[in-house]
Amino acid sequence: MNSKHFAIRTYGCQMNVHDSEKVSTLLEDSGLIAAASESEADVLVINTCSIRDKAEHQLYSDLGRLREWKAEKPGRIVGVGGCVAQQVGDKLLSRFSHLDFVFGTHNLRRVPAMLAGALEGNRAAWVAEDKSQARFDLPMRRPQVPTGIRRKAFVTVMEGCDMFCSFCIVPSTRGREISRRASEIEAEVHALVDSGILEITLLGQTVNAYGRHDVRRGNAVAAGTMPFAELLTRLNDIPGLERIRYTSPHPLFFDDDLIRAHQELGGLCPHVHLPVQSGSDRILEAMRRRYTRDHYLGIVEGLRQARPDLALTSDLIVGFPGETDADFEQTLDLVRDAGLIDSFSFKYSPRPGTAAAEMGEEIPAELAQERLMRLQDLQREQTLAYHQSRVGQEALVLIDGASRHGGGQISGRDPHHRVVNLDAGADLGLEPGTIVAARILEATPHSLLGTPLLPAG
Repeated sequence: MNSKHFAIRTYGCQMNVHDSEKVSTLLEDSGLIAAASESEADVLVINTCSIRDKAEHQLYSDLGRLREWKAEKPGRIVGVGGCVAQQVGDKLLSRFSHLDFVFGTHNLRRVPAMLAGALEGNRAAWVAEDKSQARFDLPMRRPQVPTGIRRKAFVTVMEGCDMFCSFCIVPSTRGREISRRASEIEAEVHALVDSGILEITLLGQTVNAYGRHDVRRGNAVAAGTMPFAELLTRLNDIPGLERIRYTSPHPLFFDDDLIRAHQELGGLCPHVHLPVQSGSDRILEAMRRRYTRDHYLGIVEGLRQARPDLALTSDLIVGFPGETDADFEQTLDLVRDAGLIDSFSFKYSPRPGTAAAEMGEEIPAELAQERLMRLQDLQREQTLAYHQSRVGQEALVLIDGASRHGGGQISGRDPHHRVVNLDAGADLGLEPGTIVAARILEATPHSLLGTPLLPAG
């Protein structure tokens, strides 16, 4: 396999992005070389998402078109992983004769062996659930990648979900909750910092549920876990680590210690992405979210007291079965009351095997679209208002690289996770990874515009 080149096409959440990084490292360790583009690749892996049916349909469309890609060059290999692979399994092999291997979310380590088998003409699917800590035992992504030196990294702390929200397929595709040993997390973060990483994002389907089962059973020490806030404190003490983020927490596990961490830990960024899904207690109950509107707003109030400048973002679903106009209006009210500065909002999409898919009371597509547009209009107003409030302030920006808007600008993010585009006319050596102090001069609906002051680090 030494001369073969690979490419990975990724859909979905940060967990999927990180899984693709892990697969990439596994393939590189097996002697493959990352291709500059899919057209130059001999091996193409599609890492899938199944949160909404649109993503699943995207995979089927992609695989249909890849017949031609595979036929262009004899010996090409196509593999599919991720949540759709976990959900559908070997049925994908039956449906698409040109697909060579399928691997589930717990089987990343099998990819090199599956590829080796595919090169010998063997088609296979591995989608078994792995409840052992061995699933976390993967090579760390190296900081040197084709696009340059990285300064940010994802770190998995737990996987799976035991919540079984009525609309969500994640418990089926990611399995039950399993928390990684804290010592392994710390060791990985230390190694990342030693390699030049300045910012980490801790990942988990319900990331702040980390260690909860072990703590509840009284065997956290034996299991090597601890409460999430305690893990944050340990990581905050690692010298050289500038910023800590985490995603996505669940409101049910947002305790006082985690709120306090946002007040006390200097490295913990003043941004929380806290999915709420709906502002209606009736719909929240139907979604099996296990909290109320007031509970959610109580967390928000606690966070704002702990960190007044905290930026709050969220996930929202419109058109859930049985959602009335009054329910939807309560969602709009919550967006206002919580002061969301940004959100990901979607129309409800029924997923196979979930309770909500059997509820009936389907909302007409036109009405769901109208509600989504109203919600997004409100969110755009609030996002712009927040950005305008930042004009004149200073911010520390971790540079990512050239702005996608061009014009000689460079771009990065501030601690509040806002995109800041900077005029880099002056030669300040603002390479990716530089943290620079900047003054915010203008606001747009999607980003902040500023000018660099003096490099801060």
